[in-house]
Amino acid sequence: MISSEPVITVKNMVKKFGDFVANDNLNFEVYKGEIFGFIGANGAGKTTAIRILCGLSTPTSGEMKVAGFDIYRQTEKIKRNIGYMSQKFSLYEDLTINENIRFYGGIYGMKIADRKARTAEMLERLDLSAYGNRKIGDLPLGWKQKLAFSIAILHNPKIVFLDEPTGGVDPITRRQFWNLIYEAVEKGITVFVTTHYMDEAEYCDRVSIMADGRIVALDTPEKLKKRYDAANMDEVFLKIAR
Repeated sequence: MISSEPVITVKNMVKKFGDFVANDNLNFEVYKGEIFGFIGANGAGKTTAIRILCGLSTPTSGEMKVAGFDIYRQTEKIKRNIGYMSQKFSLYEDLTINENIRFYGGIYGMKIADRKARTAEMLERLDLSAYGNRKIGDLPLGWKQKLAFSIAILHNPKIVFLDEPTGGVDPITRRQFWNLIYEAVEKGITVFVTTHYMDEAEYCDRVSIMADGRIVALDTPEKLKKRYDAANMDEVFLKIAR
């Protein structure tokens, strides 16, 4: 159930690298329980914005709150209340599955008993209970992807940020990954996902389309398709890009 309560508020976000403007005056809100899609071609400014909202980069200007905390003064509190999965899946290839879980559980400040219970539950759900001592580097890409997401929400954060999480995997694995997203939302986690796959925009509650560092459209997929007289989100994006 999507709430009217915003868990992310962005007002006039600007990020510059010298003369280059990566994020040009972004304004939007993300609501509790929502799957919010941040869509756009590579280089549109999606990753820059997500790194700012995760407290990993400082904006040039603007007002932003994530999980109720100020982006300038309370970044450590933000980090404790979010999960983050980067484009590279964030896992250490030379560590085993169990070692990665222990490492991230420690970073998230989880109690040992809670971490053990969640680890057993997570591995059983992913059918990986027998593989806890296998190194991440030896796993297929689809397994790494599902593990990275599950570890990102191990501590039951308010929000999880997913930056191009399904890049490079086959359509069946992508669909399985989205089933994991839906399960997380049912548990009350808000999902902020960036992608350049337009079919994935159909799975989001609302979609923000980025181009050249700006938000050029923001609405539900159905309303965007109606507005641009398009059969699917791929057509919407092509019409906007033209």
